[in-house]
Amino acid sequence: MPRLFRVLGFGLRVHFTMLSRSPFDLWVVVASPLIFATLAHFLFGGGGPQMLVAAIASGVMGIWSSTTASGAGALQAQRRLGVLELLVASPMPFWSVLLPISIAISAIGVYSLAIGLLYVRLFFGVPIEIHDWPAFVAAVPATIAAIGALGFLFASALVRFRSASMVGNVFEWPVWMVCGLLIPVSVLPGWLQPVSRLFAPTWGMSALRGATLGSGHPWADIGMCAVLAAAYLIAGALCLRFFLHAARARATLALT
Repeated sequence: MPRLFRVLGFGLRVHFTMLSRSPFDLWVVVASPLIFATLAHFLFGGGGPQMLVAAIASGVMGIWSSTTASGAGALQAQRRLGVLELLVASPMPFWSVLLPISIAISAIGVYSLAIGLLYVRLFFGVPIEIHDWPAFVAAVPATIAAIGALGFLFASALVRFRSASMVGNVFEWPVWMVCGLLIPVSVLPGWLQPVSRLFAPTWGMSALRGATLGSGHPWADIGMCAVLAAAYLIAGALCLRFFLHAARARATLALT
């Protein structure tokens, strides 16, 4: 068990450092909040609490964008370098290698959140007024961890496919829509609203919004992030076992 925790900690630290120095990954987490916060500025007339919430939403969108684009790309890079088969065959379980990658990719999304808040403060003069700072500070890592766990669940399926980078991009915009990051969940069709509750970004954004505006139940939303993260990890580990068996049977771990 201590060795397993060392592997998880080392993998998280190494991948976070690598991603923080990657021009492409930094571009994803920097460009998303700038673009969407600018759009929100014109939509909401230039200020107010809703503009602050929109900036936070743009940061969460950056976290999810990083998870889908960079997560799929990380698996594809391992295939291209020829190390994916070696990692799968290593003595440590493959989930302990894949999970730190997913969490690290989500963790660099914290840059999106910080840049979004700084951007609206400096360029649009929106004051950073958080009603419940303890809940807000707790909601940020809870949201990142839950989204990272969801990325781990998706990544377990991407191990099976050689076109992992293309498959990962499919989930970016639909999750933005379903989770209420672009539009409120309340305006979605009635049959789709229960589906949004299955995705961690919905609860993470709800916690951040509630902590910012002093509304809702942010601590309960943080708890739901933790519950969903645990569910994603269990489901991801089970799916990973199935897809690894399928990848071995069909020889799809390598590019050739």
